[in-house]
Amino acid sequence: MKRLIPILVLLLVGVAAADEGMWPPHQLPELGDELKRLGLKLDPRSLSDLTAHPMNAVISLGGCTASFVSPDGLVVTNHHCAYGAIQYNSTEDENLLQDGFLAKERTEERFAGPGSRVLVTVEVEDVTDRVTGSLPDGVTGKERYDTIEARQKALVAECEKDEGHRCRVSAFYGGLEYQLIKQLEIKDVRLVYAPAGSIGKYGGDIDNWMWPRHTGDYSFYRAYVDPDGRPADHAAENVPFRPRHWLRVQPKGVSAGDFVMVIGYPGGTSRYRIAREAKSTIEWRYPTLKRVFGAMLAIIEQETSERPDAAIKYASMVAGLNNAAKNYQGMLDGFAKSDILERKAALQQQLDAWIAADPDRKARYGSAIADLRALVEKNEATRDRDVYYGFLGRRSSLLSVASQLYRLSRERTKPDLEREPGYQERDWPRIAERMKRMERTFDPGVDRALWRHGLLAYAAIPTDQHVAEYDTFFGIEGTTIDPARLDELLDKMYAGTKLGETETRLAWSEKDAAAFEESDDPFIRLAVHMYDVSRKMEDEDEQLVGELQRARPRYMEVLIAFLGSRGKAVYPDANGTLRVTVGSVKGYSPKDALSYTPFTTLRGIVEKDTGEDPFDSPKELLAAIGSGARGRYAVPSLGSVPVNFLSTVDTTGGNSGSPTVNARAELVGLLFDGNYESINSDWDFNPDVTRSIHVDIRYVLWIMDTIDGAQHLLEEMGVSSTESRKAAAR
Repeated sequence: MKRLIPILVLLLVGVAAADEGMWPPHQLPELGDELKRLGLKLDPRSLSDLTAHPMNAVISLGGCTASFVSPDGLVVTNHHCAYGAIQYNSTEDENLLQDGFLAKERTEERFAGPGSRVLVTVEVEDVTDRVTGSLPDGVTGKERYDTIEARQKALVAECEKDEGHRCRVSAFYGGLEYQLIKQLEIKDVRLVYAPAGSIGKYGGDIDNWMWPRHTGDYSFYRAYVDPDGRPADHAAENVPFRPRHWLRVQPKGVSAGDFVMVIGYPGGTSRYRIAREAKSTIEWRYPTLKRVFGAMLAIIEQETSERPDAAIKYASMVAGLNNAAKNYQGMLDGFAKSDILERKAALQQQLDAWIAADPDRKARYGSAIADLRALVEKNEATRDRDVYYGFLGRRSSLLSVASQLYRLSRERTKPDLEREPGYQERDWPRIAERMKRMERTFDPGVDRALWRHGLLAYAAIPTDQHVAEYDTFFGIEGTTIDPARLDELLDKMYAGTKLGETETRLAWSEKDAAAFEESDDPFIRLAVHMYDVSRKMEDEDEQLVGELQRARPRYMEVLIAFLGSRGKAVYPDANGTLRVTVGSVKGYSPKDALSYTPFTTLRGIVEKDTGEDPFDSPKELLAAIGSGARGRYAVPSLGSVPVNFLSTVDTTGGNSGSPTVNARAELVGLLFDGNYESINSDWDFNPDVTRSIHVDIRYVLWIMDTIDGAQHLLEEMGVSSTESRKAAAR
């Protein structure tokens, strides 16, 4: 089947919806005629060359996307993607989250923090045969899982012999195909410029996922390497990275109807999940997680309301929780207006009938749908445990650290290729970086309050999903736990540990298992106490995953064949790998008698401004708008500087920070959000109302030039500033 997927895609791309699909680069040449019809001015084949322009200029930050915009390693991304680095460099006395930051000289650029990365994809190789080839049908799920994992680790180890690179194996089409992704890993990332929070987060959670929008969601990093040009840890002697390619900024921006393309690393979509998975997600998972995240937000607010330094430490978590909670509500609202469950059920009936109509298909695919459905139902049996124990009940950062460090001590005794992913030698630096970064993301009072809530919630789930060893440690009987006894125990645990100290955490990362087993630190004692049962649960999970690794590819195989017989394209779900999506600048109508135009302008900032967070624009910004200072960034037809714009491109989480380019691959904006009606497009793409939201490059340049005095960065990007143009005129 490995060879069948590309053939089907080649046959079907011509009938793909123009705006739908997050396409892997290697498929783009076959979309060439359609791309040119839409307006692309490049050779479509260039988009499949990861070492060429523009693909080589687009980078991953490990959760967000960014792009090089100068020959000296200057990187532009979203403000919310740089939020962790801004937070890491903020204190109560110097609150960069609030005031913003601009390095006037390169010596002033600040380390983005341990764990920050710039990842440049340099090679993608199909390794399906090397991952799943010659796997016998009779193996257990656990045996299948272990074999696939071992083969992936071997491929990664071989790939990473090329020093300075990070490699991974990614599954496509539910595991029907596997690709080896090789990326240059730059570890010294520095914060260069971020606008004030009242620009970069203007509108806050109120405007999140909403249109019209007026958010300056952008920030700048710089990538550094050692003097020989090799990736290296943060050091004073490091020099700016010299990328092969970078994007040219186009100050003229785009107009309504123009072709646009977004290149980035979308995190994940679920468009090919079966009806049972969609039903469980809609009826249980999203409502549950929305409640969980809402409770966490309330606790953090209560614990940090009068402690500014603690609030700064948890600002990034709060932003993430708010975004996720609103996302889940948007999903539920979208599903309520959709017939997705009915359409998925009808699709499965059509698949069943199509399979039954042909003896060969029946012999090959007969039980594919039923097998997958049975495994999905099996997975649902532990869903309370997975959320209330696996996530919320162990919410303490100190317990997480203790568990990770003890696991590291056990894994380190094994040969490297036999260690669990995440604990191999390649992972040790990242573990140390987590230990260091925690000093700016941890507060014992907040941590205790979150864990206490999690323990009480865990105790209340059905007892058949409880973990006996955990219950014993905390004295949980049935579904009850004595709050007074719990408070006494938690007080002793937090008072009796030193894992809140960076030096202590780093010291434990070097110790052997015996030291952990002899420790009287209460969090380490709990980690040791839970180790065996945690491994048992992990084995059970891997058994199920292994069974799914057999069932889901079979389902995707029949789905692709069925849809192919009806002339429909099948692009792979997003999975964190490099993708391209195309569309045009276009508004939409969310409901009867309401139409949205594709651009917002400076006027909307003033109209929204209340002087109070999150609509509290800087005085300098309001004054500049009031003075009529527009320069060359104004658009006559709009009568102002455009701030944000809409397009029809197909994007999702992980695309944040992705460059939005025009038909010549010139930078015209940054993707940073979607409209409210697009939230459930992870499951169900609707071209009529699904829109992506971009910050217009003209607003970015106007702020840099008029408000923040970042003319040196404009010049570095090849954009003449107001000052330079005045000088030239003289």
